[in-house]
Amino acid sequence: MMPYERFEAWKVSDELAVHVYEVTRSFPKYELFGLTSQARRAAFSAPVNIAEGSAKPGANEFCRCLNIAIGSLSELSYTLRFCRKVELLDDERYKRLDELRRRAGFLTWKLYEAVRKRKR
Repeated sequence: MMPYERFEAWKVSDELAVHVYEVTRSFPKYELFGLTSQARRAAFSAPVNIAEGSAKPGANEFCRCLNIAIGSLSELSYTLRFCRKVELLDDERYKRLDELRRRAGFLTWKLYEAVRKRKR
């Protein structure tokens, strides 16, 4: 098992990234380099940064990577909201993705707080 696999924040973020990738397959081809790419990159960034941070020596580097993951989840929040507004996502898919995103954000923030306390 890799070190990051023990974190619930990584597990939920990974699940979110997979779901975003699957849902964006149905986006129009003209969005491939627009909203499809934006949503996928933001979703993929969260578990990647948790994984990277967990491999870094010291809590400061881990916190930096967790900050990036939290930012990416926030970016994804707006991207999904926008996709719903322009009718690329129906309400059901949006709600499912947003629920996962909220959970990933909560867990990543809790992990950030725990690592930050540990570095003191």
